Amino acid sequence: MACSSVSAEPCSNQFVHIDMKWTSTLLIFSFLGLLGTALWFKRQEVWSAASSQNPQKEALLIKGILTGLERFHYEPKPVDDRLSRQVFHFYLKQLDQGKRFFTEEDIAQLLVFENELDDQARAGVFTFFDRTMELYDRALQKTQQWYREILSKPLDFSTEAYIEMNGDKAPRARNDQELRQRWELWLKYEVLERIHNTIKEQEKPEFSGEKKDRQTLEAEARQKTLEVYDRWFKRMQRRDRSRRLEGYLNAFVGVFDPHSGYFSPQEKADFDVNMSGKLEGIGARLQSDGEKTTVIEIVPGGPAWKQKELEPKDVILKVAQGDEEPVDVMGMEIDDVVAKIRGPKGTTVRLTVQKPDGSIKVISIVRDVVITEEAMAKSLILSTKGNSEKIGYIFLPKFYADFTPQGITSCAEDVAKEIEKLKREDVKGIILDLRNNGGGSLRDVVRMSGFFIESGPIVQVKSRNRPPEINEDTDPRVQYAGPLIVMVNAASASASEIIAAALQDYGRAVIVGAAYTYGKGTVQRFWDLDYSTSDPSVKPLGQMKVTIQKFYRITGQTTQLEGVKPDIVLPDTYNYYEYGERENEYSLPPTSIEPLSFSQKVYNVTPLVEQLKKESAKRVKDDSTFRKIEENAQRFRRQKEQTRMPVQWEAFFRLQKKNEEESKRFENMLTPIQDLTIANLAADLPHIKSDSSRSARNDAWLSERQKDIQLYEALRIMQDMIRLNSLASRK
Repeated sequence: MACSSVSAEPCSNQFVHIDMKWTSTLLIFSFLGLLGTALWFKRQEVWSAASSQNPQKEALLIKGILTGLERFHYEPKPVDDRLSRQVFHFYLKQLDQGKRFFTEEDIAQLLVFENELDDQARAGVFTFFDRTMELYDRALQKTQQWYREILSKPLDFSTEAYIEMNGDKAPRARNDQELRQRWELWLKYEVLERIHNTIKEQEKPEFSGEKKDRQTLEAEARQKTLEVYDRWFKRMQRRDRSRRLEGYLNAFVGVFDPHSGYFSPQEKADFDVNMSGKLEGIGARLQSDGEKTTVIEIVPGGPAWKQKELEPKDVILKVAQGDEEPVDVMGMEIDDVVAKIRGPKGTTVRLTVQKPDGSIKVISIVRDVVITEEAMAKSLILSTKGNSEKIGYIFLPKFYADFTPQGITSCAEDVAKEIEKLKREDVKGIILDLRNNGGGSLRDVVRMSGFFIESGPIVQVKSRNRPPEINEDTDPRVQYAGPLIVMVNAASASASEIIAAALQDYGRAVIVGAAYTYGKGTVQRFWDLDYSTSDPSVKPLGQMKVTIQKFYRITGQTTQLEGVKPDIVLPDTYNYYEYGERENEYSLPPTSIEPLSFSQKVYNVTPLVEQLKKESAKRVKDDSTFRKIEENAQRFRRQKEQTRMPVQWEAFFRLQKKNEEESKRFENMLTPIQDLTIANLAADLPHIKSDSSRSARNDAWLSERQKDIQLYEALRIMQDMIRLNSLASRK
């Protein structure tokens, strides 16, 4: 897959630069966050001016990769026949994810290499890769002829037929005849989708154009589909050897774990520039599987974040500049999609997206510079109309830190300031919101965890064949000693999982949120492949990002794959949707090490958790909004499992109508909560009011929080906690 960003931030949000030295101090500064999980088909650049084969360079490159994995990877694998089989099948799966190009007959021709890739890699030869490219080029030529033939005449939608859209579920076509039949079904489905979308536009009250008949719609949809496929195939046929080879090299790295990957010199240079560049565009990170471009993250503070309609997992179908005609981006290189979405500040881009429930939506976003203030820690005062006690709320969208000598920004420092401001407001409890927080600085998360305990271990970080390093809070001061709740969801990862796990293990906080967190418990670093050779004529070779460590809870358990299970689980749209590390093939398994000795005497919530769960469960059960969220989550699960789609006219439109009617039931299900009172801190008001745009952004944020049913329930859990504490103290 490919990933990129329509801001200037990198698609991989998880890397903070790591020095080549193996010192524990530097590794603490190098903790990795969340995204960028599929690196083997990421955005690829030519790593030399020449696109022709350079056998010596290619040989040194793959040998260097194997050396780096053997020396540095946390769980290295023997380079043997088993690894060869894994790479063989993984590479072919990535090369043909939708099973659109290779038949069983094609795969049979390649099976002779299944156990030879380890030997070829050691020898620095690429016989298997060369053969796959021959077959791939032949498949492109063959299938291009098919789709042009199929789309050259009207399609028949009268016969009952279905197409399996999930490549993992569909068996591979046995031969060319069967594969061509599938191409006809795929094309019918895409033409039907375009017809359906056009009919929907024509049915809108504001539509003023000419309403076209079925025959005209079918002809226009075929023509548009043909144009999209021609662009897609042109890009695939244009890829030179070096770009294709990156996919093969990343298959070798990818079977070790999904967070390791090869970066060409140009790509690494782009990565470094992006890490320090300012954010411009709409503020969204995208990922491509070669056919569809999907939103994987919304950057806090960016235009998309403020607009509120674009969400992770949205598939971008079309892009339009202002009022211009939308351009279909299916099959485009991710760089081309990003180029169309980016644009000057103040201009409008219209995105036609497909939501995870299958509904189609057009979203208009005004491009702007991402306001970094929105990505910083900030706080509010919460209460309810029936209970005027002040509860502090701290919102932390990521664990940011500045690792330059100047060290200008630190999320731990900022959260410390917010805590002090809340204490001056005499709050009775604090809610720390880490939902959608993809992680960041380990240094800061260790320090921040220490704000709530006297001192003690926070997390164990283990390298291969070495005893774990214990990262601990050594400061005996407790900045906040009162009741504490930490909110999480499926996108809370890495550093977010560390603090949630530590405070849960200490019994210091109640963890509230979605059914699970992301489940990333690994640390990566870059290794320069130029170190693997002394021959200057082949340099630069690029760099490899390698998983070098796992982190563990103080109990000895890991968050890897399993994440953190909240003490109180609330209904969430994605509770039944596979997300995070669980989605990735070859994720490292959860393991355990020896537990540490730990304790704290500040405040222990453990005796209250079961009662808090019971009271929350009763409220959630009786709450109509939570019931709707739960129903929507179940609907999302059904939609995801519904991958066998009809390509017969009436059946297709019947299914679309059913899905749209279901979707409408859940529109605008979040409304302002009348019982919830939200206010800015008195200390923040002068700064907020000093700038009209800042004031407007603050108003928008308050309005969003006013509809946040999960935050409202966390507040009521906090009120229960305070009440139960009061009752216990009277006994």
